[in-house]
Amino acid sequence: MSELRQKMVRAMELKDFSPRTHQSYLAAVEGLAKFHKKSPDLLTQTEIEDYLLHLKNEGKSPSTRNVIISGLRFFYQYTLENCDIALNLPSRRKPKILPEVLSRNQVRMIIDTPADLKHRLILMTAYSGGLRVSEVAALKVNSIDSARMVIRVYQGKGMKDRDTLLSKKLLKELRAYWKVYRPTDWLFYGKNRNTPMSITSIQRMYSRTKRDAGITKGRGIHCLRHCFATHLLEAGYDVRKIQILMGHRSLSTTMVYLHVSRNGLAKVQSPLDFIEEPERLAPPWEDNDESNQ
Repeated sequence: MSELRQKMVRAMELKDFSPRTHQSYLAAVEGLAKFHKKSPDLLTQTEIEDYLLHLKNEGKSPSTRNVIISGLRFFYQYTLENCDIALNLPSRRKPKILPEVLSRNQVRMIIDTPADLKHRLILMTAYSGGLRVSEVAALKVNSIDSARMVIRVYQGKGMKDRDTLLSKKLLKELRAYWKVYRPTDWLFYGKNRNTPMSITSIQRMYSRTKRDAGITKGRGIHCLRHCFATHLLEAGYDVRKIQILMGHRSLSTTMVYLHVSRNGLAKVQSPLDFIEEPERLAPPWEDNDESNQ
């Protein structure tokens, strides 16, 4: 590990950043260095901006570019000493895209598709609790609280603990899973019992399962989290309770599911239906036909 990288890692540890932030910020600096084929501490402000323009022209999403800019800003502000480079750039506006949601039947088809018990349980757990893929991977055996019928998420997004729903069906399946796999620490361990199944492996498994089930909607396993929130809304549950279960900081984040809820749209009538149709006069040939019968 280079001296610069060590300094950056130390600075992030002092800030108590999550492992995923470590990975994203280091990747941002590595990408910049590879683009210019120079050490990042030797680059000018203009060269850094050239790289950011390259990312935009390459079609990188606003959210991806925001993370890269945050990583570069951290590097030049907290890692380098006496650095006069300032990346005072506004956040890129993210397009407002409604989440894709599957029907309950489509979710059932995805869950029923895998022959592998562990894979099926991962999908059931993600949907049962509305979990992010990182939260599913990080589940431990003691995350399942059968006495209170909750799944405890330890240090989720924003470094927050929360409880979410544990389905009775899921609990029954998890007990059968435990008898076969005997997990001791990580609930869904990888090739090595001492390490969790990787996020990449879970995503690939979901994509493969969705394809085998013949489902074309829902790009990643995060779709099951969208389904969790939307299906609860459609069942009549309060949006504030769903916010707590999802771990959303702001209620406005949860409110987006009102836009995709089938029940919410079904209660609104199209103005076309307000227009009264005039009485239709029967064509003269219809009367003639009746008189000839």
